[in-house]
Amino acid sequence: MRAVSTFRKSLARNALGAVSGLLAGYTALAVAELVASLVRPQAGPVTVVGGAAIDRTPAAVKDFAIRTFGENDKVVLQLGILAVLGLLGVFLGIVSLRHRRGGAAGVLLFGVIGAAAALSRPDAQGIADALPSVAGALTGAAVLHLLAGKLTSGSSPAGTGADPGGSSRRGFLTAAAVTALAATGAGAVGRALIGRSGQGAAASRAAIKLPAPASAAPALPAGAQLKVEGISTFTTANKDFYRVDTALVVPKVDADTWRLRIRGKGVARPRTYTFQELLNRPLIERDITLTCVSNEVGGPYIGHARWLGVRLDDLLKECGVKAPSRGGSADQLVARSVDGMTLGSPVEDVMDGRDAILAVGMNGEPLPFDHGFPVRMLVPGLYGYVSACKWIQEIELTTFDSYDPYWVKRKWARKAPIKTQARIDTPKPFARPTGEVVTVAGVAWAQHRGIDRVEVRIDDGPWQTADLAPQANQDTWRQWSFPWKPTPGGHNLTVRATDGTGQVQTEERKRTIPDGASGWHSVFVTT
Repeated sequence: MRAVSTFRKSLARNALGAVSGLLAGYTALAVAELVASLVRPQAGPVTVVGGAAIDRTPAAVKDFAIRTFGENDKVVLQLGILAVLGLLGVFLGIVSLRHRRGGAAGVLLFGVIGAAAALSRPDAQGIADALPSVAGALTGAAVLHLLAGKLTSGSSPAGTGADPGGSSRRGFLTAAAVTALAATGAGAVGRALIGRSGQGAAASRAAIKLPAPASAAPALPAGAQLKVEGISTFTTANKDFYRVDTALVVPKVDADTWRLRIRGKGVARPRTYTFQELLNRPLIERDITLTCVSNEVGGPYIGHARWLGVRLDDLLKECGVKAPSRGGSADQLVARSVDGMTLGSPVEDVMDGRDAILAVGMNGEPLPFDHGFPVRMLVPGLYGYVSACKWIQEIELTTFDSYDPYWVKRKWARKAPIKTQARIDTPKPFARPTGEVVTVAGVAWAQHRGIDRVEVRIDDGPWQTADLAPQANQDTWRQWSFPWKPTPGGHNLTVRATDGTGQVQTEERKRTIPDGASGWHSVFVTT
Protein backbone atom coordinates (compact mmCIF):
# COMPACT_ATOMS: atom_id res chain seq x y z
CA MET A 1 0.00 0.00 0.00
CA ARG A 2 2.85 2.35 0.83
CA ALA A 3 4.35 1.75 -2.61
CA VAL A 4 1.00 2.53 -4.24
CA SER A 5 0.69 5.71 -2.19
CA THR A 6 4.19 6.79 -3.15
CA PHE A 7 3.44 6.10 -6.80
CA ARG A 8 0.27 8.18 -6.68
CA LYS A 9 2.07 11.06 -5.02
CA SER A 10 4.82 10.92 -7.61
CA LEU A 11 2.26 10.80 -10.41
CA ALA A 12 0.41 13.80 -8.98
CA ARG A 13 3.67 15.72 -8.61
CA ASN A 14 4.67 14.98 -12.19
CA ALA A 15 1.21 15.99 -13.39
CA LEU A 16 1.61 19.37 -11.71
CA GLY A 17 5.05 19.65 -13.26
CA ALA A 18 3.53 18.97 -16.66
CA VAL A 19 0.95 21.69 -16.01
CA SER A 20 3.74 24.13 -15.13
CA GLY A 21 5.47 23.31 -18.43
CA LEU A 22 2.28 23.82 -20.43
CA LEU A 23 1.65 27.13 -18.67
CA ALA A 24 5.20 28.24 -19.37
CA GLY A 25 4.78 27.44 -23.04
CA TYR A 26 1.38 29.11 -23.18
CA THR A 27 2.80 32.23 -21.56
CA ALA A 28 5.78 32.26 -23.90
CA LEU A 29 3.52 32.12 -26.97
CA ALA A 30 1.16 34.77 -25.58
CA VAL A 31 3.98 37.19 -24.81
CA ALA A 32 5.58 36.47 -28.17
CA GLU A 33 2.27 37.25 -29.89
CA LEU A 34 2.01 40.51 -27.96
CA VAL A 35 5.53 41.55 -28.94
CA ALA A 36 4.94 40.44 -32.55
CA SER A 37 1.94 42.76 -32.68
CA LEU A 38 4.33 45.62 -31.90
CA VAL A 39 7.05 44.44 -34.30
CA ARG A 40 5.08 42.78 -37.13
CA PRO A 41 2.71 39.77 -37.12
CA GLN A 42 4.94 37.76 -39.48
CA ALA A 43 7.67 37.67 -36.79
CA GLY A 44 5.66 35.51 -34.37
CA PRO A 45 7.50 32.29 -33.42
CA VAL A 46 4.88 29.86 -34.73
CA THR A 47 4.84 31.73 -38.04
CA VAL A 48 8.61 31.91 -38.49
CA VAL A 49 9.22 28.33 -37.36
CA GLY A 50 6.38 27.14 -39.57
CA GLY A 51 7.79 29.09 -42.49
CA ALA A 52 11.24 27.64 -41.92
CA ALA A 53 9.70 24.16 -41.78
CA ILE A 54 7.91 24.75 -45.09
CA ASP A 55 11.13 25.97 -46.69
CA ARG A 56 13.03 22.88 -45.58
CA THR A 57 10.34 20.32 -46.29
CA PRO A 58 11.07 18.12 -49.32
CA ALA A 59 8.90 18.85 -52.35
CA ALA A 60 7.33 15.38 -52.19
CA VAL A 61 6.20 15.97 -48.61
CA LYS A 62 4.71 19.36 -49.51
CA ASP A 63 2.91 17.75 -52.40
CA PHE A 64 1.53 15.11 -50.04
CA ALA A 65 0.36 17.79 -47.59
CA ILE A 66 -1.48 19.72 -50.30
CA ARG A 67 -2.96 16.53 -51.70
CA THR A 68 -4.07 15.29 -48.27
CA PHE A 69 -5.10 18.46 -46.46
CA GLY A 70 -5.84 20.78 -49.36
CA GLU A 71 -6.04 24.45 -48.43
CA ASN A 72 -5.97 23.44 -44.74
CA ASP A 73 -2.33 22.37 -44.99
CA LYS A 74 -1.08 25.49 -43.20
CA VAL A 75 -3.60 25.06 -40.39
CA VAL A 76 -2.47 21.46 -39.96
CA LEU A 77 1.16 22.61 -39.84
CA GLN A 78 0.43 25.22 -37.19
CA LEU A 79 -1.55 22.76 -35.10
CA GLY A 80 1.31 20.30 -35.43
CA ILE A 81 3.80 22.90 -34.20
CA LEU A 82 1.58 23.71 -31.21
CA ALA A 83 1.19 20.01 -30.41
CA VAL A 84 4.95 19.49 -30.47
CA LEU A 85 5.48 22.57 -28.30
CA GLY A 86 2.86 21.24 -25.88
CA LEU A 87 4.61 17.89 -25.56
CA LEU A 88 7.97 19.56 -25.07
CA GLY A 89 6.40 21.82 -22.45
CA VAL A 90 5.16 18.76 -20.56
CA PHE A 91 8.63 17.22 -20.73
CA LEU A 92 10.42 20.38 -19.58
CA GLY A 93 7.89 20.86 -16.78
CA ILE A 94 8.64 17.41 -15.40
CA VAL A 95 12.38 17.95 -15.83
CA SER A 96 12.15 21.23 -13.90
CA LEU A 97 10.94 19.38 -10.79
CA ARG A 98 14.44 17.98 -10.43
CA HIS A 99 16.46 20.50 -12.42
CA ARG A 100 14.81 23.92 -12.32
CA ARG A 101 17.57 25.60 -14.27
CA GLY A 102 17.64 22.79 -16.80
CA GLY A 103 13.93 23.16 -17.52
CA ALA A 104 14.23 26.94 -17.88
CA ALA A 105 17.26 26.50 -20.13
CA GLY A 106 15.21 24.23 -22.38
CA VAL A 107 12.61 26.98 -22.83
CA LEU A 108 15.36 29.48 -23.63
CA LEU A 109 16.73 27.10 -26.24
CA PHE A 110 13.44 27.19 -28.11
CA GLY A 111 13.61 30.97 -28.01
CA VAL A 112 16.99 30.80 -29.70
CA ILE A 113 15.55 28.47 -32.35
CA GLY A 114 12.64 30.85 -32.95
CA ALA A 115 14.94 33.87 -33.17
CA ALA A 116 17.22 32.09 -35.63
CA ALA A 117 14.21 31.09 -37.75
CA ALA A 118 12.94 34.69 -37.73
CA LEU A 119 16.27 36.09 -38.89
CA SER A 120 16.60 33.44 -41.61
CA ARG A 121 13.28 34.28 -43.27
CA PRO A 122 13.55 35.83 -46.75
CA ASP A 123 11.32 38.73 -45.63
CA ALA A 124 13.25 39.36 -42.39
CA GLN A 125 13.45 43.05 -41.54
CA GLY A 126 16.35 43.06 -39.11
CA ILE A 127 17.11 42.08 -35.54
CA ALA A 128 13.69 43.26 -34.37
CA ASP A 129 12.16 40.13 -35.92
CA ALA A 130 13.93 38.06 -33.24
CA LEU A 131 12.35 40.00 -30.37
CA PRO A 132 9.04 38.08 -30.17
CA SER A 133 10.79 34.71 -29.80
CA VAL A 134 13.35 36.08 -27.34
CA ALA A 135 10.79 37.91 -25.20
CA GLY A 136 8.48 34.90 -25.16
CA ALA A 137 11.27 32.50 -24.22
CA LEU A 138 12.56 34.70 -21.40
CA THR A 139 9.08 35.05 -19.95
CA GLY A 140 8.34 31.34 -20.35
CA ALA A 141 11.63 30.37 -18.69
CA ALA A 142 10.91 32.69 -15.76
CA VAL A 143 7.40 31.25 -15.37
CA LEU A 144 8.67 27.67 -15.42
CA HIS A 145 11.39 28.49 -12.88
CA LEU A 146 8.82 30.15 -10.61
CA LEU A 147 6.20 27.41 -10.82
CA ALA A 148 8.76 24.64 -10.38
CA GLY A 149 10.00 26.45 -7.30
CA LYS A 150 6.46 26.47 -5.88
CA LEU A 151 6.28 22.70 -6.35
CA THR A 152 9.69 21.91 -4.91
CA SER A 153 9.65 24.25 -1.90
CA GLY A 154 8.99 22.29 1.26
CA SER A 155 9.06 18.94 -0.53
CA SER A 156 11.13 15.91 0.33
CA PRO A 157 14.54 15.48 -1.30
CA ALA A 158 14.41 15.20 -5.09
CA GLY A 159 13.68 11.79 -6.40
CA THR A 160 11.85 10.47 -3.30
CA GLY A 161 8.45 10.96 -4.87
CA ALA A 162 7.14 12.78 -1.80
CA ASP A 163 4.20 15.07 -2.20
CA PRO A 164 4.82 18.78 -1.75
CA GLY A 165 3.24 20.30 1.31
CA GLY A 166 -0.24 21.73 1.27
CA SER A 167 1.00 25.31 1.43
CA SER A 168 3.31 24.67 -1.51
CA ARG A 169 0.47 23.17 -3.51
CA ARG A 170 -1.76 26.14 -2.75
CA GLY A 171 1.04 28.52 -3.68
CA PHE A 172 1.51 26.68 -6.95
CA LEU A 173 -2.19 26.75 -7.81
CA THR A 174 -2.39 30.46 -7.03
CA ALA A 175 0.68 31.24 -9.13
CA ALA A 176 -0.60 29.02 -11.94
CA ALA A 177 -3.99 30.75 -11.99
CA VAL A 178 -2.41 34.21 -12.03
CA THR A 179 -0.04 33.12 -14.82
CA ALA A 180 -2.86 31.71 -16.91
CA LEU A 181 -4.92 34.89 -16.54
CA ALA A 182 -1.96 37.15 -17.35
CA ALA A 183 -0.98 35.07 -20.37
CA THR A 184 -4.54 35.05 -21.68
CA GLY A 185 -4.69 38.81 -21.28
CA ALA A 186 -1.38 39.31 -23.07
CA GLY A 187 -2.50 37.06 -25.92
CA ALA A 188 -5.82 38.88 -26.23
CA VAL A 189 -4.10 42.25 -26.38
CA GLY A 190 -1.66 40.91 -28.97
CA ARG A 191 -4.44 39.56 -31.17
CA ALA A 192 -6.33 42.84 -30.89
CA LEU A 193 -3.27 44.85 -31.88
CA ILE A 194 -2.57 42.51 -34.80
CA GLY A 195 -6.15 42.99 -35.92
CA ARG A 196 -5.73 46.75 -35.74
CA SER A 197 -2.44 46.57 -37.65
CA GLY A 198 -4.36 45.37 -40.69
CA GLN A 199 -7.01 48.04 -40.49
CA GLY A 200 -5.01 50.50 -42.57
CA ALA A 201 -4.68 47.97 -45.35
CA ALA A 202 -8.37 47.10 -45.12
CA ALA A 203 -9.30 50.78 -45.23
CA SER A 204 -7.11 51.36 -48.28
CA ARG A 205 -8.79 48.46 -50.05
CA ALA A 206 -12.27 49.67 -49.11
CA ALA A 207 -11.48 53.12 -50.50
CA ILE A 208 -10.48 51.84 -53.94
CA LYS A 209 -12.84 52.49 -56.82
CA LEU A 210 -11.61 50.47 -59.75
CA PRO A 211 -11.67 52.46 -63.00
CA ALA A 212 -13.37 51.21 -66.11
CA PRO A 213 -11.02 49.22 -68.34
CA ALA A 214 -9.64 50.83 -71.46
CA SER A 215 -9.93 47.37 -73.04
CA ALA A 216 -12.91 45.47 -71.66
CA ALA A 217 -13.26 41.71 -71.80
CA PRO A 218 -15.85 40.52 -74.31
CA ALA A 219 -19.05 39.16 -72.83
CA LEU A 220 -18.87 35.45 -72.18
CA PRO A 221 -20.43 33.62 -75.12
CA ALA A 222 -23.95 32.34 -74.61
CA GLY A 223 -23.82 28.75 -73.42
CA ALA A 224 -20.28 28.92 -71.99
CA GLN A 225 -21.89 27.75 -68.74
CA LEU A 226 -23.67 24.47 -69.38
CA LYS A 227 -26.94 23.83 -67.61
CA VAL A 228 -25.81 20.55 -66.12
CA GLU A 229 -26.25 19.79 -62.44
CA GLY A 230 -22.91 19.14 -60.74
CA ILE A 231 -20.66 20.88 -63.27
CA SER A 232 -18.28 23.64 -62.11
CA THR A 233 -19.42 27.23 -62.45
CA PHE A 234 -17.61 28.85 -65.35
CA THR A 235 -16.56 31.87 -63.26
CA THR A 236 -15.31 30.96 -59.80
CA ALA A 237 -16.48 33.23 -56.98
CA ASN A 238 -13.64 34.96 -55.15
CA LYS A 239 -14.53 33.21 -51.89
CA ASP A 240 -14.34 29.82 -53.61
CA PHE A 241 -11.17 30.42 -55.61
CA TYR A 242 -8.40 28.02 -54.68
CA ARG A 243 -5.47 29.26 -52.61
CA VAL A 244 -2.12 27.46 -52.56
CA ASP A 245 0.89 29.36 -51.17
CA THR A 246 3.38 29.25 -48.31
CA ALA A 247 2.11 32.27 -46.36
CA LEU A 248 1.14 31.26 -42.80
CA VAL A 249 0.06 34.86 -42.19
CA VAL A 250 -1.65 36.52 -45.16
CA PRO A 251 0.16 39.82 -45.84
CA LYS A 252 -1.98 42.91 -45.26
CA VAL A 253 -0.43 45.56 -47.48
CA ASP A 254 -1.60 49.17 -47.49
CA ALA A 255 -2.18 50.18 -51.10
CA ASP A 256 -1.21 53.79 -50.27
CA THR A 257 2.30 52.79 -49.23
CA TRP A 258 2.79 49.90 -51.67
CA ARG A 259 5.49 50.26 -54.31
CA LEU A 260 6.60 48.15 -57.28
CA ARG A 261 10.23 48.34 -58.34
CA ILE A 262 11.45 47.14 -61.75
CA ARG A 263 15.21 46.69 -62.10
CA GLY A 264 17.91 44.31 -63.25
CA LYS A 265 19.69 43.05 -66.34
CA GLY A 266 18.68 44.84 -69.51
CA VAL A 267 16.51 47.38 -67.65
CA ALA A 268 17.65 50.62 -69.27
CA ARG A 269 15.33 52.79 -67.17
CA PRO A 270 14.60 51.34 -63.70
CA ARG A 271 11.27 52.51 -62.34
CA THR A 272 9.25 52.45 -59.15
CA TYR A 273 5.45 52.58 -59.46
CA THR A 274 2.79 53.43 -56.90
CA PHE A 275 -0.61 51.77 -56.81
CA GLN A 276 -2.31 54.95 -57.96
CA GLU A 277 0.07 55.23 -60.90
CA LEU A 278 -1.01 51.78 -62.02
CA LEU A 279 -4.68 52.71 -61.68
CA ASN A 280 -4.07 55.82 -63.79
CA ARG A 281 -2.76 53.75 -66.69
CA PRO A 282 -4.96 52.16 -69.37
CA LEU A 283 -6.25 48.96 -67.77
CA ILE A 284 -7.23 45.77 -69.53
CA GLU A 285 -9.92 43.31 -68.43
CA ARG A 286 -9.43 39.66 -69.32
CA ASP A 287 -10.96 36.25 -68.62
CA ILE A 288 -8.11 33.98 -67.49
CA THR A 289 -8.19 30.54 -65.89
CA LEU A 290 -5.46 29.79 -63.33
CA THR A 291 -4.09 26.35 -62.48
CA CYS A 292 -1.77 25.28 -59.68
CA VAL A 293 1.08 22.88 -60.48
CA SER A 294 0.03 20.91 -57.37
CA ASN A 295 -3.25 20.00 -59.05
CA GLU A 296 -3.51 16.23 -59.39
CA VAL A 297 -5.33 14.70 -62.36
CA GLY A 298 -8.99 15.53 -61.74
CA GLY A 299 -8.01 17.86 -58.86
CA PRO A 300 -9.67 21.05 -57.58
CA TYR A 301 -6.81 23.59 -57.82
CA ILE A 302 -8.07 25.42 -60.86
CA GLY A 303 -10.39 28.41 -61.10
CA HIS A 304 -11.55 31.07 -63.50
CA ALA A 305 -11.94 34.80 -62.92
CA ARG A 306 -12.27 38.06 -64.81
CA TRP A 307 -9.13 40.06 -64.02
CA LEU A 308 -8.44 43.79 -64.29
CA GLY A 309 -4.90 45.09 -64.53
CA VAL A 310 -1.99 46.64 -66.38
CA ARG A 311 -0.24 44.92 -69.27
CA LEU A 312 3.07 43.72 -67.91
CA ASP A 313 4.86 43.93 -71.26
CA ASP A 314 3.97 47.63 -71.49
CA LEU A 315 5.67 48.32 -68.16
CA LEU A 316 8.73 46.33 -69.16
CA LYS A 317 9.03 48.09 -72.52
CA GLU A 318 8.67 51.40 -70.72
CA CYS A 319 11.72 50.41 -68.67
CA GLY A 320 13.68 49.52 -71.79
CA VAL A 321 13.38 45.75 -71.52
CA LYS A 322 13.56 43.64 -74.68
CA ALA A 323 12.53 40.03 -75.16
CA PRO A 324 15.44 37.62 -75.79
CA SER A 325 14.18 37.07 -79.35
CA ARG A 326 14.63 40.79 -79.93
CA GLY A 327 18.11 41.02 -78.48
CA GLY A 328 17.25 41.32 -74.78
CA SER A 329 19.94 40.22 -72.33
CA ALA A 330 17.58 38.79 -69.68
CA ASP A 331 15.62 35.58 -70.18
CA GLN A 332 14.11 35.28 -66.68
CA LEU A 333 11.77 37.64 -64.86
CA VAL A 334 11.96 37.17 -61.09
CA ALA A 335 8.91 38.43 -59.20
CA ARG A 336 9.34 39.06 -55.46
CA SER A 337 6.51 39.16 -52.95
CA VAL A 338 6.37 41.17 -49.74
CA ASP A 339 6.75 37.87 -47.83
CA GLY A 340 10.00 37.03 -49.63
CA MET A 341 8.59 34.52 -52.11
CA THR A 342 10.34 34.48 -55.50
CA LEU A 343 8.86 33.22 -58.78
CA GLY A 344 10.68 33.02 -62.09
CA SER A 345 8.95 33.48 -65.48
CA PRO A 346 10.39 33.29 -69.00
CA VAL A 347 10.74 36.84 -70.31
CA GLU A 348 9.89 35.60 -73.80
CA ASP A 349 6.51 34.30 -72.62
CA VAL A 350 5.74 37.51 -70.73
CA MET A 351 6.51 39.65 -73.79
CA ASP A 352 5.16 37.49 -76.64
CA GLY A 353 1.85 39.36 -76.83
CA ARG A 354 -0.24 37.23 -74.46
CA ASP A 355 -2.26 39.01 -71.79
CA ALA A 356 0.37 38.91 -69.01
CA ILE A 357 -0.85 41.43 -66.46
CA LEU A 358 -0.30 42.96 -63.06
CA ALA A 359 -3.82 42.49 -61.74
CA VAL A 360 -5.52 44.95 -59.40
CA GLY A 361 -9.06 43.57 -59.69
CA MET A 362 -10.74 40.16 -59.56
CA ASN A 363 -14.33 39.58 -60.62
CA GLY A 364 -15.25 43.24 -60.35
CA GLU A 365 -13.64 44.10 -57.02
CA PRO A 366 -10.15 44.89 -55.72
CA LEU A 367 -8.10 41.76 -55.17
CA PRO A 368 -8.96 39.96 -51.93
CA PHE A 369 -6.07 39.84 -49.43
CA ASP A 370 -5.86 36.05 -49.85
CA HIS A 371 -5.31 36.50 -53.57
CA GLY A 372 -2.62 39.15 -53.55
CA PHE A 373 -3.99 42.59 -52.71
CA PRO A 374 -3.03 45.14 -53.80
CA VAL A 375 -1.31 43.72 -56.91
CA ARG A 376 -0.53 40.25 -58.24
CA MET A 377 0.99 38.95 -61.44
CA LEU A 378 -0.66 36.63 -63.99
CA VAL A 379 0.80 35.01 -67.11
CA PRO A 380 -1.74 32.90 -69.04
CA GLY A 381 -0.51 29.44 -69.98
CA LEU A 382 2.00 29.03 -67.14
CA TYR A 383 1.45 27.26 -63.82
CA GLY A 384 1.11 29.61 -60.89
CA TYR A 385 4.43 28.80 -59.25
CA VAL A 386 6.30 30.38 -62.20
CA SER A 387 3.89 33.18 -63.03
CA ALA A 388 1.26 34.18 -60.48
CA CYS A 389 3.17 36.09 -57.79
CA LYS A 390 0.82 37.45 -55.12
CA TRP A 391 1.57 40.58 -53.05
CA ILE A 392 4.23 41.46 -55.62
CA GLN A 393 6.63 44.30 -54.79
CA GLU A 394 9.61 43.85 -57.10
CA ILE A 395 10.45 42.60 -60.58
CA GLU A 396 14.07 41.82 -61.35
CA LEU A 397 15.26 40.91 -64.83
CA THR A 398 17.99 38.27 -64.81
CA THR A 399 18.88 34.93 -66.42
CA PHE A 400 17.92 31.34 -65.68
CA ASP A 401 21.61 30.46 -65.41
CA SER A 402 22.34 33.04 -62.72
CA TYR A 403 19.36 32.70 -60.35
CA ASP A 404 17.10 29.94 -59.04
CA PRO A 405 13.75 31.10 -57.56
CA TYR A 406 12.14 29.50 -54.51
CA TRP A 407 10.51 26.48 -56.14
CA VAL A 408 13.36 25.76 -58.55
CA LYS A 409 15.68 25.44 -55.55
CA ARG A 410 13.27 22.75 -54.35
CA LYS A 411 13.56 20.66 -57.53
CA TRP A 412 10.58 21.96 -59.46
CA ALA A 413 11.05 22.72 -63.16
CA ARG A 414 12.34 26.11 -64.30
CA LYS A 415 9.70 26.40 -67.02
CA ALA A 416 6.20 25.07 -66.60
CA PRO A 417 3.62 25.51 -69.36
CA ILE A 418 0.22 24.21 -68.30
CA LYS A 419 -0.50 20.70 -69.53
CA THR A 420 -3.64 19.77 -71.44
CA GLN A 421 -6.15 18.28 -69.02
CA ALA A 422 -9.81 17.29 -68.79
CA ARG A 423 -11.86 16.56 -65.67
CA ILE A 424 -15.16 14.78 -65.05
CA ASP A 425 -17.29 16.87 -62.66
CA THR A 426 -20.40 14.73 -62.87
CA PRO A 427 -21.20 12.00 -62.09
CA LYS A 428 -19.00 11.85 -59.01
CA PRO A 429 -16.80 8.83 -58.25
CA PHE A 430 -18.81 5.84 -56.98
CA ALA A 431 -22.09 7.58 -57.77
CA ARG A 432 -25.21 5.62 -58.70
CA PRO A 433 -26.78 7.70 -61.48
CA THR A 434 -30.25 6.79 -62.67
CA GLY A 435 -32.24 7.36 -65.85
CA GLU A 436 -32.14 6.14 -69.42
CA VAL A 437 -29.64 8.88 -70.30
CA VAL A 438 -26.91 10.08 -67.91
CA THR A 439 -25.11 13.33 -68.68
CA VAL A 440 -21.38 13.02 -68.18
CA ALA A 441 -19.89 16.51 -67.99
CA GLY A 442 -16.92 18.51 -66.85
CA VAL A 443 -14.23 20.97 -67.84
CA ALA A 444 -11.09 20.87 -69.97
CA TRP A 445 -8.19 23.31 -70.14
CA ALA A 446 -5.00 24.06 -72.03
CA GLN A 447 -4.46 27.74 -71.29
CA HIS A 448 -3.06 29.81 -74.13
CA ARG A 449 -3.67 26.94 -76.56
CA GLY A 450 -7.39 26.38 -76.07
CA ILE A 451 -9.45 23.18 -76.28
CA ASP A 452 -10.52 21.79 -79.66
CA ARG A 453 -12.00 18.42 -78.73
CA VAL A 454 -13.01 16.33 -75.71
CA GLU A 455 -13.63 12.59 -75.88
CA VAL A 456 -15.22 10.15 -73.46
CA ARG A 457 -14.65 6.42 -73.21
CA ILE A 458 -16.97 3.98 -71.44
CA ASP A 459 -15.02 1.05 -69.96
CA ASP A 460 -12.74 -0.27 -72.75
CA GLY A 461 -14.97 0.95 -75.58
CA PRO A 462 -14.11 3.40 -78.33
CA TRP A 463 -13.50 7.09 -77.73
CA GLN A 464 -16.63 9.14 -78.43
CA THR A 465 -16.70 12.88 -79.07
CA ALA A 466 -18.32 15.03 -76.39
CA ASP A 467 -20.31 18.20 -76.99
CA LEU A 468 -18.31 21.37 -76.33
CA ALA A 469 -19.68 24.57 -74.87
CA PRO A 470 -18.53 27.75 -76.65
CA GLN A 471 -14.97 28.72 -75.72
CA ALA A 472 -14.55 32.16 -74.18
CA ASN A 473 -10.93 32.45 -75.32
CA GLN A 474 -7.80 30.33 -75.49
CA ASP A 475 -6.79 31.34 -71.94
CA THR A 476 -9.91 29.90 -70.29
CA TRP A 477 -11.18 26.45 -69.52
CA ARG A 478 -14.03 24.97 -71.58
CA GLN A 479 -17.04 22.98 -70.48
CA TRP A 480 -18.15 19.78 -72.16
CA SER A 481 -20.94 17.19 -71.89
CA PHE A 482 -21.68 13.72 -73.18
CA PRO A 483 -25.09 11.93 -73.19
CA TRP A 484 -24.54 8.34 -72.06
CA LYS A 485 -27.08 5.53 -72.21
CA PRO A 486 -25.86 3.22 -69.46
CA THR A 487 -26.32 -0.52 -69.11
CA PRO A 488 -26.75 -2.11 -65.67
CA GLY A 489 -23.57 -2.70 -63.68
CA GLY A 490 -20.32 -0.95 -62.85
CA HIS A 491 -18.64 1.26 -65.43
CA ASN A 492 -15.41 3.19 -65.71
CA LEU A 493 -15.79 6.59 -67.39
CA THR A 494 -12.63 8.20 -68.81
CA VAL A 495 -12.06 11.57 -70.48
CA ARG A 496 -9.30 13.12 -72.55
CA ALA A 497 -8.86 16.43 -74.37
CA THR A 498 -7.15 17.72 -77.50
CA ASP A 499 -5.75 21.25 -77.39
CA GLY A 500 -5.74 23.96 -80.04
CA THR A 501 -2.42 22.78 -81.47
CA GLY A 502 -3.82 19.31 -82.16
CA GLN A 503 -1.92 17.72 -79.24
CA VAL A 504 -3.92 14.93 -77.58
CA GLN A 505 -3.73 14.74 -73.81
CA THR A 506 -1.25 12.06 -72.81
CA GLU A 507 -2.29 8.89 -71.02
CA GLU A 508 1.08 8.71 -69.23
CA ARG A 509 0.40 9.09 -65.53
CA LYS A 510 2.78 11.46 -63.72
CA ARG A 511 2.65 13.11 -60.33
CA THR A 512 2.79 16.86 -59.94
CA ILE A 513 6.56 17.09 -59.39
CA PRO A 514 8.45 18.55 -61.24
CA ASP A 515 6.22 20.26 -63.83
CA GLY A 516 2.61 19.22 -63.28
CA ALA A 517 0.52 16.07 -63.30
CA SER A 518 -0.52 14.21 -66.43
CA GLY A 519 -2.81 11.31 -67.30
CA TRP A 520 -6.47 10.71 -68.03
CA HIS A 521 -9.14 11.35 -65.43
CA SER A 522 -11.63 8.58 -64.82
CA VAL A 523 -14.44 7.80 -62.38
CA PHE A 524 -16.17 4.54 -61.51
CA VAL A 525 -19.96 4.54 -61.26
CA THR A 526 -22.68 1.94 -60.85
CA THR A 527 -25.95 2.03 -62.82
